Amino acid sequence: MIANDNTAPRFASQEDSVESWSGKDKSDENFPVASLLIAKPLRARVHAYYDFARNADDISDSATLPAADKLTRLDAMEAVLTGATDEGSPSARALRHSLAESGVTADHARELLVAFRRDVTKLRYESWEELLDYCRYSAAPVGRYVLDVHGESRDTWAPSDALCASLQVLNHLQDCAKDLRALDRCYVPQAWLREQGLTTDDIARPETSPALRAVFDRMLDATEALNRDAAALPGRVRSRRLRIETAIICALARRLTSLLRAGDPLATRVKLSKFDILNASLKGLRYAL
Repeated sequence: MIANDNTAPRFASQEDSVESWSGKDKSDENFPVASLLIAKPLRARVHAYYDFARNADDISDSATLPAADKLTRLDAMEAVLTGATDEGSPSARALRHSLAESGVTADHARELLVAFRRDVTKLRYESWEELLDYCRYSAAPVGRYVLDVHGESRDTWAPSDALCASLQVLNHLQDCAKDLRALDRCYVPQAWLREQGLTTDDIARPETSPALRAVFDRMLDATEALNRDAAALPGRVRSRRLRIETAIICALARRLTSLLRAGDPLATRVKLSKFDILNASLKGLRYAL
């Protein structure tokens, strides 16, 4: 599932970067990215991973780049990440150096590229199982990387995978109309749409119909099951700071699930409020001891 290391696109100089930053950064995310709860020595390592992921995501989500160009750019990022070349991707080079210092495997970053390549070539998902397989590469590596950077046991991976999948699905639901209009990309299971007599085009409507609401609720039912599995994560994390952060993120995932249950993601972007974040933070502090 990981690209061949022997493919190393060449660029004239290190300044010829394949990256094209969209302007989005950590403040645009639903959930904290390397917040102050992360120990300072580790924060830079999480930032390096995030910057790599952000740049790769911007490539795959570009509305102007041709698909072949996107894939070439993602291959170039992997070539720099693995050391096949040193040119073309500053964020991949920075992450490679960070990984060398920390001793964490590059697999968590390379697996993200599997998902980003899939975003270029796969525009529909037939089933919930297909969507979860996508989340295994688009989301789970993020949690696994953060856990590995902290030296946590691999028994944290299963609940972390559930939490990351939940966050990914919730983001897909928030942006379902935008993704369809801008990129012709839809993560809503096609089989569930057909069972309600719907097609992908129904997601482009200005508001959610009762039949589409049933599909969204079915996705949220499955997401609530992921949230229940994720609830075990804070209790398995040894690092006190990371334990608090994971508890906060679990609380935010549950809250956003509730908001999407009550709101209409076609009519408006359902999102967390500052009060939601404060409330989740207070809940997370219970894990300080």
